[in-house]
Amino acid sequence: MACAGSGRFRANVEKLINSIQQVRRKSSAHSRFRNLFSLQSSGYCSESGKGAPAFAETKRCSGDVAAMAARASTAQTSPACAAPAAPCPPPARFACSSAPCAPSATHQCQPQQQQQQQQSPRRYLSSMRTQHPGPLPQVEADPYRLLEHDLKDIYEDIREELGRNTNEPELNTIACYYFDGQGKALRPMVAILMARAVNYHIYKEKSLLASQRQVAMICEMIHSASLIHDDVIDQSDFRRGKPSVNVLWNHKKVAMAGDFILAVASMMIARLRDDDVTLTLSEVVTDLVQGEFMQLGSKETENERFAHYLTKTYRKTASLIANSVKAMAMLAGASQEVAELAFQYGRNLGLAFQLVDDLLDFVSSTEAMGKPTAADLRLGLATAPVLFACEKYPELNPMIMRRFQEAGDVERAFELVHRSRGLEQTQMLARKHCAEAERLAARLSESPYQKALGVVTSLVINRMK
Repeated sequence: MACAGSGRFRANVEKLINSIQQVRRKSSAHSRFRNLFSLQSSGYCSESGKGAPAFAETKRCSGDVAAMAARASTAQTSPACAAPAAPCPPPARFACSSAPCAPSATHQCQPQQQQQQQQSPRRYLSSMRTQHPGPLPQVEADPYRLLEHDLKDIYEDIREELGRNTNEPELNTIACYYFDGQGKALRPMVAILMARAVNYHIYKEKSLLASQRQVAMICEMIHSASLIHDDVIDQSDFRRGKPSVNVLWNHKKVAMAGDFILAVASMMIARLRDDDVTLTLSEVVTDLVQGEFMQLGSKETENERFAHYLTKTYRKTASLIANSVKAMAMLAGASQEVAELAFQYGRNLGLAFQLVDDLLDFVSSTEAMGKPTAADLRLGLATAPVLFACEKYPELNPMIMRRFQEAGDVERAFELVHRSRGLEQTQMLARKHCAEAERLAARLSESPYQKALGVVTSLVINRMK
């Protein structure tokens, strides 16, 4: 005596067996599918999440389907439910009664059978689909895992490039200090993601041009040179969880090491032999210098002050990301529209990154950040949380104008920011920029790299250091 609904379950199993037979008939094409998915760093069985390669995982999933079908087939020839002391409950209850069907190895009550019909076949069949040709698997790509091969040696290649251009051991040591592989490599990661996403968008090609990888190195070199110069200007003691360069070496030598990195990066730009890309990347350096000058001044009115802050943030942080990803699109031969899309993606992501950085300066620990917290206030800088807090606490305005130099200013400003909605408003603005970046990325052709550009926005908004 079978529970109600067994006929539907039998029909479902028959469909499942037919699907398995279709997969077996396509076995001659397995080598082609293996080649297709071996190109993907993130090609995994959609439900496994275990990290096994796609082809090996799909074989395992297919085996699971066959085993499940065999068990279900056996269940058809044996009683689905032994004679119960009381009948199974109505389907609407979705639970066994207090007097359930007598237990057996193959027993499932009707609601559980329905759940198996609705979930298990779909789960296993979705895993089997990774063997079929067609669109790339629907997976949420981990950007760093996806680009593991591209990023693996990037710091080593930068150190080699710097070493080839100097005979001064100390200069090379200082210049290479921040290229120790301990950074997030966010900028080269985003640049390479955009390069691969645009390459796929235009040519359905997932490879990376040598010139595009050079740009990824260049943007990280420009970033690190700016960190070295910032350390000299701000007299900071820690960077990335270790003593900053200005603590370990003479300030003059450190400043020249920063210049040296920029000079080598400029040589690498020249070797690209692309005038438009040269102009685009050169703009980054001019923006960095202008942004640093803007940071040294303040504006009188609140409206001017926030516009001043956003422009400074673009020049110091977002310009590098925006122009680097734009250069990647240009090297791919992208249209002006696609190049502008890449630029705006980088601009919004860069602004969001700095907004979150300014927020973390008020809420994260020194250990998590790798540098002192509340550092911006001590440097006399009014960042987004402070500017938003001014709306509720106007007493912050004179503190901003005197750059928090009077005794107790830093502590009072820190307290008022936490009592206001400044942190919440900063996060909301960062989310707005991330949402726009994600919207722009969605306009590119679907690929693991295009999807990872969307994932990057989540990494930026949720980061803790």
